[in-house]
Amino acid sequence: MDGGPATVLVVDDSGPKRYLLVNWLNRAGFVTVEAENGTSALERVDREPVDLVVLDVRLPDMSGFEVCERIKEAHPSTPVIHVSAHAVDVVDRAQGLTRGADAYLAEPIEPEELVATAHAVLRYYRARRRAEQLAERLAALADATVEMHASPNFVRLLEAAASGAARIFRSPAAVVAETFDGDCLAGVAADPHTPARIVPWVVDDTGVPIGTRVRVDEPGAWALADWPDDDTVTVAAARLREDRAPLYVVVPTATQTVRTPVLVQLAQAVASAVEAQRSFDEEHRIAVTLQRSLLPRRLPEVAGLDLAVRYEPASAQTEVGGDFYELVMLDGHLLVAIGDVAGHSLHAATVMAELRHAVRAYAVEGHQPGVILDRVNELMRALLPTELATICVLLLDPSTGLIRMASAGHLPPLLSRDGRVEFVSQSAPLLGVRAPRPPDLEFVLPPGATLVLYTDGLIERRDATIDDGMAALGVVATRVDDNLDDFCQRLLVELAPPEIHDDVAVVAVRRR
Repeated sequence: MDGGPATVLVVDDSGPKRYLLVNWLNRAGFVTVEAENGTSALERVDREPVDLVVLDVRLPDMSGFEVCERIKEAHPSTPVIHVSAHAVDVVDRAQGLTRGADAYLAEPIEPEELVATAHAVLRYYRARRRAEQLAERLAALADATVEMHASPNFVRLLEAAASGAARIFRSPAAVVAETFDGDCLAGVAADPHTPARIVPWVVDDTGVPIGTRVRVDEPGAWALADWPDDDTVTVAAARLREDRAPLYVVVPTATQTVRTPVLVQLAQAVASAVEAQRSFDEEHRIAVTLQRSLLPRRLPEVAGLDLAVRYEPASAQTEVGGDFYELVMLDGHLLVAIGDVAGHSLHAATVMAELRHAVRAYAVEGHQPGVILDRVNELMRALLPTELATICVLLLDPSTGLIRMASAGHLPPLLSRDGRVEFVSQSAPLLGVRAPRPPDLEFVLPPGATLVLYTDGLIERRDATIDDGMAALGVVATRVDDNLDDFCQRLLVELAPPEIHDDVAVVAVRRR
């Protein structure tokens, strides 16, 4: 904006007078261009950059007042100085200033007066332009900051940062930062209107101190975008902590003022958003690791059996809920358990984990399903007296298909074979209730048959009864896919609502 001499358009139909004005301005260091009437003056202002217009009031095709008005209408930030040898009274000067002129000089004009007036008007407009540009950049910075903090992941954050930088400075821009996993990525925006792209990039961050530093580099060191020719790049490096890698915001140097305040503020805003995202990713990784430890890491491989599971928590913030399942081989028998703790919050997930580990511990001791449930119930009433849960536990002999099952208020497993289905029911009280329990139920899983265990999230609807849900499950399960994983997924797709409001667990066991 202030990098070189100002360009002044001199508009006058008198050649000698125009020559005189141009000569004075050139000697004062201005660059001058000329026009001899209003029409050519308007065309020139529209066609090429002009910093100031020195405009005669009387022109052959239109008045200088009209020309001034039209210039101001199309280019409000272009200053205009009226000069006149004829319209020199108070009324003329008042009309000129009222219709948009920034100064009015009546002849005879002294060279010093013209040059001083031009400098004064340009100082005002340049200060005004800087203020307007700063306001625009700060508004764009605020928008970019909101977009960065609203980004759902690191990649989207970098895209928002690069696009925001391009809009702020109206130029190509790049933002380079390191993810929580140590991958260095760059968000690159070619211009304010093109979506940013993400590319891998490596930066030597040796010696970058805490805080924000600005330096000028050669474009070849940051070959991320098509930087303007004959220009360098200005790089703002920001680092908030010693144990974090710095980040970089790169823009053309021509976009910067002496103090580069907006670039520094942008780098600090990006650093804040990146640090928040890194911390979130770190905490999320820890949370996910702990949550996933609450459920089996993998399914056992059992000769003669096919196994598949599906698990969908109701909360989008967690990977586990109050539902749980267990599949593990113990002394040649497959232990299968599925349960549902009341609620589907993170608290329900912690209760679920305690019950699952208790079931595993009592099963390892060699107890039968009914005894396991009795002992889990006593533990729950002693340590978790305000909680309720349902559970179904069974032990399956893979060689014979013999199953011994005990239930505590859980929905009955479904047995599917040759297009026919039946529910294996056992009425029993929930866990957390002191009441007598029925003896274990024994039955055989025939070759080719599939046993399906599930929680109520699969079949419950707000607009239907539980019996309707079980009937729908029976219809869908009459056909079991060759791939048991596909079968479980189909159950979720066809039975679970599009927006899951409860945890869903499905376990399928097929005897070959």
